[in-house]
Amino acid sequence: MNGTDPSGPAILRPRLPSPLQEVADGRFERRGVRLLLKRDDLIHPELVGNKWRKLAPNLATAGGRAVVTFGGAYSNHLRATAAAGRLLGLPTVGVVRGQELAGRPLNPSLTRCAADGMRLHFVDRSTYRRKTEPATLAALLRSVDAEDAVVVPEGGSNAEAVRGCRALGEELGEHTDVVALACGTGGTLAGLAAGLPPGRRTLGIPVLKGGFLADDIRRLQERAFGGLRGSWSLDDRFHYGGYARTTAELDTFAQDFEDRHGLPVERVYVAKMLHALLVLTEEGAFPRGTTLTAVVTGRPFP
Repeated sequence: MNGTDPSGPAILRPRLPSPLQEVADGRFERRGVRLLLKRDDLIHPELVGNKWRKLAPNLATAGGRAVVTFGGAYSNHLRATAAAGRLLGLPTVGVVRGQELAGRPLNPSLTRCAADGMRLHFVDRSTYRRKTEPATLAALLRSVDAEDAVVVPEGGSNAEAVRGCRALGEELGEHTDVVALACGTGGTLAGLAAGLPPGRRTLGIPVLKGGFLADDIRRLQERAFGGLRGSWSLDDRFHYGGYARTTAELDTFAQDFEDRHGLPVERVYVAKMLHALLVLTEEGAFPRGTTLTAVVTGRPFP
């Protein structure tokens, strides 16, 4: 892969800028809010949405070496990394949280990773929590015989990824007042906020419980840019029990949104973000005349 071209071979090159689609939804219009969808789910057929933006800068440095990364059993990031490895001819290793999963039948997400050639290495949750500690990471790399590998962090969020996501804000530019997206590790938000022009703001909807994400985003921006950038905030009310968890209310909302607009709604991230925006709009969080953009970062897994 050409280290000077983050898009690499033609097979990995994206559709950029991703489309910006206006949706007519009376629930927003009654409050004087214009709703746009930033269709990052259409960037690439296999490296969907923010996964392309975060992975491409990291993979550009691989130089044919193996790529080792981390995720849970339903990780979109693992799937995207496995697909990129297949497309680029790079060996990939996925370190999966949950040693109790080893020996069990793989779920559809991990089955896809394996089909794309990713070696799966299951570790207990205690080891997984310590995966960024130098001694633990070195031991993990030895255990998978990949001591010279390119290591991409969980969710793909590091300084290179954050700088790659800055283009998302630059693409939106003056088209919007508020940009919202669902957040896992915070890397996309850190870059997006940095790329928006002054006077625009970013709203993050964490999909995990914990309230730790703001500090992570600050650290990511400091590493990527040397300091904080852009105007951003988080609303922690819409995780619906935690990662990959849902409720009947959320499922009903997502199905209704699909029926109204013909857009398949991914449940782990996108549904939570869209429902949050409806609740916030009905609470009066956005002044009349606001153009609100929702970043569609993924699509349902088939």
